[in-house]
Amino acid sequence: VHLPTLEAELRRMSVRGELDAFGLYVYGVVLKGLRGTRRGPIGKRTAASLGVNGSDASGDTAQAIFIRSILMYPYNWSAWLDLAELCSDDPSIDREVEQSLSSISGHWMYHFFCVHVYIENRANENAIAIIEKLANGNINATAEAASGGFEVAEHFDDANADGFFVQSSYLQSQLAMAYYDVRDYDSAHEHFLALAEREPYRLDHMDAFSNVLYVKDQKVALSHLAHRSIAIDKYRPETCIIVGNYYSSKARHEKAVQYFQRALKLDRTYLSAWTLLGHEYIEMKNTAAAIEAYRRAVDISEREYRAWYGLGQTYEILNMLLHALFYFRKAAALHPHDSRMWCAIGGCLLGLDRRNDAEKSYERAVSLGDGEGIATRKLAELYREDGEEEKAAKCFLRHLELRYQAQETGVVGSKASSSPDAFEMVIRNVRVDEPEAEALLYLANYYRDNLEYDAAILCATRLEDYPGPEKEQGKGLLRDIRLRMDQKAGERRYGALQSPVTPAAGSLLARRGRGGFNITMESSSPAANAESSFEFSP
Repeated sequence: VHLPTLEAELRRMSVRGELDAFGLYVYGVVLKGLRGTRRGPIGKRTAASLGVNGSDASGDTAQAIFIRSILMYPYNWSAWLDLAELCSDDPSIDREVEQSLSSISGHWMYHFFCVHVYIENRANENAIAIIEKLANGNINATAEAASGGFEVAEHFDDANADGFFVQSSYLQSQLAMAYYDVRDYDSAHEHFLALAEREPYRLDHMDAFSNVLYVKDQKVALSHLAHRSIAIDKYRPETCIIVGNYYSSKARHEKAVQYFQRALKLDRTYLSAWTLLGHEYIEMKNTAAAIEAYRRAVDISEREYRAWYGLGQTYEILNMLLHALFYFRKAAALHPHDSRMWCAIGGCLLGLDRRNDAEKSYERAVSLGDGEGIATRKLAELYREDGEEEKAAKCFLRHLELRYQAQETGVVGSKASSSPDAFEMVIRNVRVDEPEAEALLYLANYYRDNLEYDAAILCATRLEDYPGPEKEQGKGLLRDIRLRMDQKAGERRYGALQSPVTPAAGSLLARRGRGGFNITMESSSPAANAESSFEFSP
C-alpha cells in the first residue's frame, strides 16, 4: 500500500544525490516490488517537484538502480541477488546488465553473480567452469564459461588468479547444486559429503543432498542425515524435507506427506516441498491432490520445471494426453537438455498417433544421452515397425550398452560397440530381462541375415538363459545358423573341386542368391568379401 509513496520519496532523494549505495538498494527493492523490470510513468505532481517537463516522463527501472548501488559498493550480495532474480524473470535485460557492469567484470563478486544466474537459468556447465576457475585457478574455465549469456572477463583479478576461493563453502555448495541439476549424482554426492564434513552443522542445501541419497538408494546414509538434521534444528524446513525423503525411501508415504506439509507450514513458498508433496500424492494414487500441489509450486515460480513435469505425469496417468503434452512441453522449454522431458513428449505424441513427431522427440532424447535407455528402446521399436533394420539394430545394441553401463558404471564408454571385444563383453555380461531379451532376439536375426554368424550365435546363446518365449526362438535361431554355416562350408568344399568357370558353380551361387544376395560369377569374390567383412558399428 505504501510502496508508491516510498517510491516518490526515494526518487526525489535519488535525483538530489542523497542516496548512498544502501539507500539505492532500498529504492531498487521498492521498484522491483512495484513493477519488476518495467519502467513506470512519473505523475505530473512528482514531475513538477523534480523539475521535469512533459506528461510522458518516465521513472527509473529496478535493474538500473541496483546497478548504480552495486557500482558504488560491489560487496552488497543482497543487491546482486535481487538483480539476478530480475535477470532470471526477464532475460531481455541481460545485455543491458552486462554492459552496465562491464567496468567491474573482473571483480570476484561479479563472477559469484554469474555463477548464481547460470544455476538459476540451468546453464550449469558455465557455472561449473567459473567455479573451477575461482576455486582452483583453472585457466581454461574462463573460455568455457564465455559461451553462456554473461561474458566472463578474460583475466581474473590477481586475488583469485590462483584459486583464492578454494576453501569457500558457498562455492562448493553451488558446485554440488550444479552437478545435482545436471543429474551427475556421483559428483554431487562427493561435493555434498565434503561440504557436510567441513560444516557439520550446516542445513542449507542439505535437502538437495537428501534427494541425491534418495536417488542413489543410500537409505543408511539418508537415515544418518535425518537424525543429524533433527539434532541440529528440527524446526527448519530443510530438516522436514530430509525426514520426509527418508520416510518416502521406506515407502511410508503417509508419513512423508506429513513431514512435507510440516515444511510448508514453516515456509509456504518452499518450492521443493510442494513438488515432493506432489510426488508423494502420485505414489498414493491421489491425483487430485498431486495436481493441486504441483500447481501451487508453479504459481510460486513458473520456472520450476519439476512441477511442470509432475503435472504432465499426472495427466498422463489420467489418460489426458493433450494436457500432459502441454505440461511436458513447458518442462522441456525450461530444461531442454534433459532427455526425460523428450521421452515423455514422445510417449504422449505416440499415444496421440503422431508417429513422426514421436520419432523426432525420441531422437532428441537419444542425442541428449538417454542414460535410462527408455528413448533408445522406443526408437528401436519404431524403426523395426518401419522396416529400418539397420537403425533398429543400432538402437537395440545401444540399449544393451546402456543397461550394461548401469550395471558396471564406467566400464564401457559411449563407443563400446566399435570394439569387437567390448561388444562381446556387453552381450555376454548384460543382465537379461524382457527388454534385453527382445533386443538380443532382434540382433540375432539381424546378424544372421547379414551373414555375421559369430555375432548372431553370441546373441542367440544369451537367450538360452532367459526363461521366456525368446528362449525357444533363440534355440531355433541357433539351429538355423548352424545349418547355414554347414551349407556354406559344403559350398566352399564343392567349389574347390570345380573349375571357377563351370556352370555348376554358377548355378550354386545363383541358388545362394535366393537368400537375398544375387551374385554373379564375375563379381562373386568382391561381393562375398564385402558381405563377410560387414561390421555393425553404430
